[in-house]
Amino acid sequence: MSVKIRLSRKGTKKRPFYHIVVANSRDPRDGSFIEKVGTYNPMLAREDSKRITLVTERIKYWLSQGAQPTDKVSRFLSDAGLTEKYVVNTKQTKKPLPKAKAQARLKELEEKRLAEEEAKKQAEEAAKAEFEQPAEEAPVTTETENASEEKTETTTDSTAS
Repeated sequence: MSVKIRLSRKGTKKRPFYHIVVANSRDPRDGSFIEKVGTYNPMLAREDSKRITLVTERIKYWLSQGAQPTDKVSRFLSDAGLTEKYVVNTKQTKKPLPKAKAQARLKELEEKRLAEEEAKKQAEEAAKAEFEQPAEEAPVTTETENASEEKTETTTDSTAS
């Protein structure tokens, strides 16, 4: 007999209330159960101490007997420190992925986009390098050289006329 620790819904329409029960896994959700080991009231605030009540001794007993908690109950038990930290199975199936041709098209588009970005980045780097390249400096002349150059220009102009 496979035993589960799970939630059994009680309460009225739009006012849920759950009993945490130990039940045969083949029995219906709200059907017969072996033992009631706690309650869960989702209508109360998360901080409220009465939101989740557990009978820890009986839960430890049933866990030692091999009872398997459901996902929601295992989360409650890990929060109470009765079991290890609950880890959500994040492994996705391949079902929602696009078909092979669509994946190939997406891969080509991604490669094209990366190539364009790389070309743009190289063009920006080239422009930046060209902009930062030091300009050729004009030869440094002193004032005496400037004055002597002006005199030679004026003398050549007067002789030319």
